[in-house]
Order: sequence, then structure tokens, then C-alpha cells
Amino acid sequence: MVRRPVAWVVAVILFAEAFGIAALNWFMGVVVDRQDMSLAGLDPDKMSMSAKAGAVVFGLYFALCGLVALLVAVRNRAPAGLGRVLLVSVAVVHGLLGAFAWGLIGWTAFLYMVVVLALVVLLLMTYDQVADGAGGAGAAGGDGGGAGSGSESAPEPEPEPEAKNDTPPAAPFTPPAPTTP
Repeated sequence: MVRRPVAWVVAVILFAEAFGIAALNWFMGVVVDRQDMSLAGLDPDKMSMSAKAGAVVFGLYFALCGLVALLVAVRNRAPAGLGRVLLVSVAVVHGLLGAFAWGLIGWTAFLYMVVVLALVVLLLMTYDQVADGAGGAGAAGGDGGGAGSGSESAPEPEPEPEAKNDTPPAAPFTPPAPTTP
């Protein structure tokens, strides 16, 4: 299937983005630190430290999302709990960055962000289909006996008893009267 290769590709892309974002923000922090200039009265040391802190935070965020995608690829199981939340959040981040990239950078950056967004959504959706189909495929798999079963069919499930309906019938619908003269 396509699930594992997509998970591997998403993991590689997110690890590359983690390194790229961290390196870019760290470089911006170094540049601000070496210029020793103030921007609207802000302290350059604080701006430099903020850029470096952003490098660490965003680098770790993308690396953690890449680790979740890597675990999905290795285990061949759908992400659950915090891992699923991280993958959904990284999809939202790529959607927002794609919208900003269209106006600020150009269509190539937008295209890259949309492709990564599509890959993350594909990763999430393909594992959802497997989880939904797993229960039905196992139940309808037959008797598992193999050669000697012939034309026998599986027993039909018993019908569920009908639930008592204790709710009163709905009142007839009358449209509201117009309030404007």
C-alpha cells in the first residue's frame, strides 16, 4: 500500500524542516547579534536571544512531529493521542505557512507547503481507513476452516430487539408569523 512510504516521506521532510527552520532562525539571531543595532528601541541582545529560542522551539517541534511520523512508518499503525494531535497541528501549520508563502515568497514556496500538507493529511487519512475497515474485514472473513467448508455460509446475526419509544409525538409545525409590517 501507500501508507508506509508516505509515512517515511513525511518523516524525512519534517526532520529536514526541523533542521532548516532551526538553522535559519539561529542564523537570524547571529546576524541580529553582530549588527548591534536597535529596531524601534528594542534591545538587540533580546532580539537575538528570542530568535535563538525560536530556533530551538520550532526545531524541536518539527523534530517531534517527524519522530511521530517515523514511529508510524516503523510500526505501521495509526498515530494515537498526542501523536495524532501533533500531526494535525503540523498540517495546520503548513496550511497557514502556505497561505503566507503565496503572498510573501511566491508560488513555489506555496506549492511546497501544500504538498507537505497533502502528505500529512494523506498519512492521517489512510490509517483512518485501515482502522475503520479492520473490524468489518475480520468479522466477514468466514469460518477460517478452509478446505472442508463447502457451500456452508456463516450464521446470520440475531436481530436486535426494538427499543421502546417513550418520547411523545412531535407537535405539528406552524411557521412563525411575520413581525415586519
